[in-house]
Amino acid sequence: MSRPDSIFAALTPSETADFLPEPLATEVRGMVQRYLPFDPLAHSAEAFHQALHEANPEILIAAWKTPALPAVLPPRLRYVCYLCGSVKKLVTREHLERGLIVTNWGGSISRIVAEWALFHILSCLRRATAWALAMHLEGGWKDGATETASLFGRTVGLHGFGQVARELVRLLAPFGVRISVLAPDVDAAAESTFGIHRSPSMERLFSDNDIIVELAPLIPETVGTVTEAHLRLIRPGGVFINVGRGAVVDEAALLRVAAEGKIQVGLDVFTHEPLPRDSGFRGLRNVTLTPHLAGPTTDRRRDAGGFAIANLRAYARGESLQAVVTPHVYDQSS
Repeated sequence: MSRPDSIFAALTPSETADFLPEPLATEVRGMVQRYLPFDPLAHSAEAFHQALHEANPEILIAAWKTPALPAVLPPRLRYVCYLCGSVKKLVTREHLERGLIVTNWGGSISRIVAEWALFHILSCLRRATAWALAMHLEGGWKDGATETASLFGRTVGLHGFGQVARELVRLLAPFGVRISVLAPDVDAAAESTFGIHRSPSMERLFSDNDIIVELAPLIPETVGTVTEAHLRLIRPGGVFINVGRGAVVDEAALLRVAAEGKIQVGLDVFTHEPLPRDSGFRGLRNVTLTPHLAGPTTDRRRDAGGFAIANLRAYARGESLQAVVTPHVYDQSS
């Protein structure tokens, strides 16, 4: 294995502890002749740019708190190993076009996001928010009119079929659900491999299923894709979940539909984050809200760190990397 010259790790102490707990941190430091830690929270973006140019590293390890890269990169910087997901706040398409290699966490945390989607589905079906409010604040208890629902034997529609959706299909298998998917990359081979069914349209996806899970990427073509007309196709008692991106949905329309109380809604993402304190979604008993927590959980960020280390090893050996963000991938990603 050849040894890269240097790594500039622009990570906060908490990011290092979460993504690269021991022995991962020691392994990363041992990969290079120079390991240069930099805490982005202790410095300005300008100071980061200056330090990056002065270090002139071969590899940059970055995470959520790393500032955007300067337009002109250090001459020796070849590879950005991003420990997180979307790279659009870190690098530009022009960086990629000029040959910068960028990887992200790929599918290493997809099962964790899928787990959160399953949590929201079950919470909605069992009316968890309504019961949490009633029991904590009102001394509530069930009565003869209480209604809840089970996931077993239901129909589930997935809008989008990336790695999270594919992990969710696996998690749903024990419940014996029928899964329909609307996504441009779903073909007959995918239907056979994953045991899913292609939905012919958004209208059919929303009208044919008890539960809809929004997982489409946020790109210009998908902004506002889910309209009020689609949401009103969900049958009474049905469920709408969004753990993908908030702006894929017409959020004002979703609020109008949710406020009527005929469907259950689970939201982890929003068009504007943090969710405003006066948001109309707050306090609705048929709406489960979480603050963009889908993944990775704090204890499983090490999965992304392990994935990054595998890529760093491959880079040192001159082998192919996983989860490379090409210009095409950049365009199709949130």
